Amino acid sequence: MRLFVSEGAPGSLPVLAAAGRAQGRVELLISTVGPEECVVPFLARPKVPVLQLDSGNYLFSASAICRYFFLLSGWEQDDLTNQWLEWEATELQPALSAALYYLVVQGKKGEDVLGPVRRALTHIDHSLSRRSCPFLAGETESLADIVLWGALYPLLQDPSYLPEELGALHSWFQTLSSQEPCQRAVETVLKQQGVLALRPYLQKQPQPSSLEGRAVSNEPEEEELATLSEEEIAVAVAAWEKGLESLPPLRPQQNPVLPVAGERNVLITSALPYVNNVPHLGNIIGCVLSADVFARYSRLRQWNTLYLCGTDEYGTATETKAMDEGLTPQEICDKYHVIHADIYRWFNISFDIFGRTTTPQQTKITQDIFQRLFTRGFVLQDTVEQLRCEHCARFLADRFVEGVCPFCGYEEARGDQCDKCGKLINAIELKKPQCKVCRSCPVVKSSRHLFLDLPKLEKRLEEWLEKTVPGSDWTPNSRFIIRSWLRDGLKPRCITRDLKWGTPVPLEGFEDKVFYVWFDATIGYLSITANYTDQWEKWWKNPEQVSLYQFMAKDNVPFHGLVFPCSALGAEDNYTLVSHLIATEYLNYEDGKFSKSRGVGVFGDMAQDTGIPADIWRFYLLYIRPEGQDSAFSWTDMLLKNNSELLNNLGNFINRAGMFVSKFFGCFVPEMVLTSDDRRLLAHITLELQHYHQLLEKVRIRDALRSILTISRHGNQYIQVNEPWKRIKGSEADRQRAGTVTGLAVNIAALLSVMLQPYMPTVSATIQAQLQLPPPACSILPTDFLCTLPAGHQIGTVSPLFQKLENEQIESLRQRFGGGQANASPKPAVVETVTTAGPQQVQVLMDEVMKQGNIVRELKAQKADKSQVAAEVAKLLDLKKQLALAEGKPLETSKGKKKK
Repeated sequence: MRLFVSEGAPGSLPVLAAAGRAQGRVELLISTVGPEECVVPFLARPKVPVLQLDSGNYLFSASAICRYFFLLSGWEQDDLTNQWLEWEATELQPALSAALYYLVVQGKKGEDVLGPVRRALTHIDHSLSRRSCPFLAGETESLADIVLWGALYPLLQDPSYLPEELGALHSWFQTLSSQEPCQRAVETVLKQQGVLALRPYLQKQPQPSSLEGRAVSNEPEEEELATLSEEEIAVAVAAWEKGLESLPPLRPQQNPVLPVAGERNVLITSALPYVNNVPHLGNIIGCVLSADVFARYSRLRQWNTLYLCGTDEYGTATETKAMDEGLTPQEICDKYHVIHADIYRWFNISFDIFGRTTTPQQTKITQDIFQRLFTRGFVLQDTVEQLRCEHCARFLADRFVEGVCPFCGYEEARGDQCDKCGKLINAIELKKPQCKVCRSCPVVKSSRHLFLDLPKLEKRLEEWLEKTVPGSDWTPNSRFIIRSWLRDGLKPRCITRDLKWGTPVPLEGFEDKVFYVWFDATIGYLSITANYTDQWEKWWKNPEQVSLYQFMAKDNVPFHGLVFPCSALGAEDNYTLVSHLIATEYLNYEDGKFSKSRGVGVFGDMAQDTGIPADIWRFYLLYIRPEGQDSAFSWTDMLLKNNSELLNNLGNFINRAGMFVSKFFGCFVPEMVLTSDDRRLLAHITLELQHYHQLLEKVRIRDALRSILTISRHGNQYIQVNEPWKRIKGSEADRQRAGTVTGLAVNIAALLSVMLQPYMPTVSATIQAQLQLPPPACSILPTDFLCTLPAGHQIGTVSPLFQKLENEQIESLRQRFGGGQANASPKPAVVETVTTAGPQQVQVLMDEVMKQGNIVRELKAQKADKSQVAAEVAKLLDLKKQLALAEGKPLETSKGKKKK
């Protein structure tokens, strides 16, 4: 059997990815031919890809070749997959061909390229979201996934053509793109040229005609409204009408929190931060903040939830820091543990336990696991060569050696792993090694050490992974990293170090050594729980009843997904192992990396000195969370997101909804008489709420945040279209309509306050206090949109939630954190969460607007200098904006633009 493919031929992508299915089942020869080569003798024009079968027959359409490979692997056809293939041929391909032609041949960009395919991309995203499955036809990859991925890859490999709001599509695409067969296909067909590799192929295609009847909407949610059935609308209305009575009873609070048989028991950990470092924003979003969102969401779902973390305190890093500061290692740990705890407290991280690893329980549990591994023959002894710094008079831990990576040539590779290529490194393999402390060149010395026999545990690990990973929420990068380790074959891993500060090794002849920090650091989760409750084994030796979610950056994946599971499996003591391994990519700072020594970037202890509230930091970090690829913190973008998404979208809607109740209905929620449009809106909000649940259940935290903002936009649009501030002055029917719109809007605001709780807990509590939301509705997030503020409910004083970030403030912060923190004195930005306001404040603002208006009129009458008039007009416009916000009116648009 022979497969003919061609560089730059888009159809070659899916067939090469699918060819991996046939490996080991048939002999397959893959030949690369030129695009003009006539492989099939009876075709009038050259065509690739082509599969020549052993019978001498040919297959020459990409989907037919892919289907053949899948059938060889034992795949069974199903109707849904066939439907996707029909859709790909009739709907996706024409639109995609046009988009690629515009991009590559005509050099167009942006919406000109995205426009033809936006509807198709939205359709895929909605299908994935509604089914709540990782793949197009279910829980496992199918023929449809490979065919559509191959078709879409040339366009979507450029992130600018993968819209942010299509979170389900983004996750699906990243999952497939990270698979090795797909990566090999890309290398063969695109040859590192990206979409430009297709130019010779596309230039020979006819210019696409306009896609009549395929007008693309920039508002996918409106398309979704059109697809709602009458049954879906009726179900949404019925749930709305039940209101608070449909909420389940609140779970009684436990202390300590322990698993409960028959309930969903969720154990959440975030990677233990090194005690000697102050965490920067990337550390915070990668571990503790992401885990906190999921923990808060779990509690809103009434799941039995325990969230723990703590400082990782052993190792050379601590010894070195103590030496630098003239303290003992224990004093360093005590000092920095408090710093970490204070930072996380300011960021409002809701740990049930924030512990530490320098405890007797850590020693006891670590030594017990080691003894069990040793007696079962999973520990080896060997003499190893290590790097020793003669100047510092110590053996150097892996992370205290830097040099040139022997694999990729990266010049800042660590002694255990290269951050660029991801390969594991033995420190003595580094080229041009340097001691990170004194920068001298270390020498090689011999020392006897203990090793975890990973090759002996490899089969157990693979069996466990085969049971655990399919159907789980392991992120694509964590799956890829573990697969790459296993593909290369596991090697014995050293678990001891020549140090004083660490967990002692309980073995004769090794009394002068301690356990390597990455053998015992992951055991820290167990010991921290043991310090919280003497019933810790109910969590950590209970895999049948406990779901373990572990949050980390991708560099920690091997230790959580491989080293600790091997240790636990070898110990044979029924340990709870990770069910869902959630790893982020890296967060960069502006155009580079965070650096404490160079004063570049915002670190946890500095964020609170900016004057920007913790919830604003939480929102922005979660908005740019590096879920599928690296992302970067940007001051300019933070300003834009605060002023557009928070101030003008979310804050504007919630404030208007509350102010209408306060101003027009005396602080009492009015009667609501729902029209057919209102019922459709209920169903649409319900659908978006359910999408939010689906995303957070899959731990797609950033994407779920978009659902909140989408609902808020719907609310703003609903108010804008219905204009209750005008209707309240009209006929009885108009006043009734104003009441319905106001009542529905304030209930949407109440729902948003609960959905916001995992992301912005302080803002959430402020909204709930302003609306006087009943306590049960504050603590439970149902799957349906309920009327939680019925007619007659009295709300409290409503005030703005957010304030504008100004350009000069942000520019000052950018300079301060761009390398000059050490010298610059803190200059907080004038930003705070307003918590008091009311009718008196509205009256004060009205008086100020009147006074300022008189000033402007007098200056114009006097024909004063234009610059002076302009300055006073600017003050007047700013006061009018403040008044509009306080009154719940829509903000004025700039001159020349009209509100629809």
